[in-house]
Amino acid sequence: MELYIALKIIWALLLGVLLSGLAIMVGMDMGVGTLLRFVGRTDAERRTSLAIIGPHWDGNQVWFILGGGAIFAAFPTLYATSFSTFYVVMILLLFAMILRPVAFEYRSKVDARHWRASWDWAFLVSGALPMIIFGAAFGNVLQGVGFHFGWDGQYYQDESFVWYLLNPFALLCGVMALALAVYQGGAMLMIRGMGDLAARARRFAIGGGLLALVLFAIGGVWIRFIKGFAFTRSVDPGMPATPLGGPAVVMRAGAWLDNFHTHPLLWLLPALGACGMLGGPLALLARKPVLGWWLGALAWIGTIFTAGGAMFPFLMPSSTTPAESLTVWNASGSAYNLGWMLGFAVVFVPIIVTYTGWAFRVMKGKVNPATVVADDHFY
Repeated sequence: MELYIALKIIWALLLGVLLSGLAIMVGMDMGVGTLLRFVGRTDAERRTSLAIIGPHWDGNQVWFILGGGAIFAAFPTLYATSFSTFYVVMILLLFAMILRPVAFEYRSKVDARHWRASWDWAFLVSGALPMIIFGAAFGNVLQGVGFHFGWDGQYYQDESFVWYLLNPFALLCGVMALALAVYQGGAMLMIRGMGDLAARARRFAIGGGLLALVLFAIGGVWIRFIKGFAFTRSVDPGMPATPLGGPAVVMRAGAWLDNFHTHPLLWLLPALGACGMLGGPLALLARKPVLGWWLGALAWIGTIFTAGGAMFPFLMPSSTTPAESLTVWNASGSAYNLGWMLGFAVVFVPIIVTYTGWAFRVMKGKVNPATVVADDHFY
């Protein structure tokens, strides 16, 4: 039983790691796509921006697959319920992301201004919309999601997806996620871009980082007034993996701060995020974009683990039937499943990190617009 509980906790931490990798790597590419029309004033500058992330963007999608795969394998009840609850939102996300590879493939196939401008808009939509949805999902989960289970374990949705997507706190989280993506993308354009392109990217990145910091602070104050979730009594972490018949859960304002009051060391997580959001723009002002990029990664890690630290052990609380909220304890797979998955993760996650670092190291250096224009193989 102790091993099973340990595996549940390990996978909760791994889920945070995988979501952080997704936010950092995929968010960087989304940020470049969002900025494309603004930092690139000429076709050569826009093609250069795409060439900067072109060798990496499809490889970075592995973090998207890893995040979804981890939820599917480690927390199957969470996977089934969340993907059903946010079904329409997921469709919007997939349609937006489908635009990206098509835009990369077809943008430069026709040497016509309107043709390429249309695909530049596709990059903007496929960059900004997924990041807003990613952040809004965190905002919605923090407020609780309207669902419950029938006597037979069947899932029922109780609220419209429009509320999930458009409520003010979720939109704040979505804009913050987009701001961090713009920061991360701008830092990468500074690292590998030249001249005016890098200078414009610097301005947008600094603005994105500072906006994220302001929204992070507002969210920190706002969360005190949001009704969080808490158990009314101590629970057994080794409870059966079913949301039915669980312990009572209460909703009350400020409940998401309980873990921070109980374990003061958790305050280091939001401090980490805030330091990344403040230190990153300062590094870019000092023209140290590599340091700025890593501080942006630190901001993402601090933000995601702050949300996780506040919610633990809740994964997807139910606002309509709090006692049927999904948690690390009641939504996980079997001990056998978690053990095998951990073995694969220990082997393959370091491999992914290693080859990603190798790819960036091999393809480092400035991208010259003249080289891009002279070679039809570039984007």
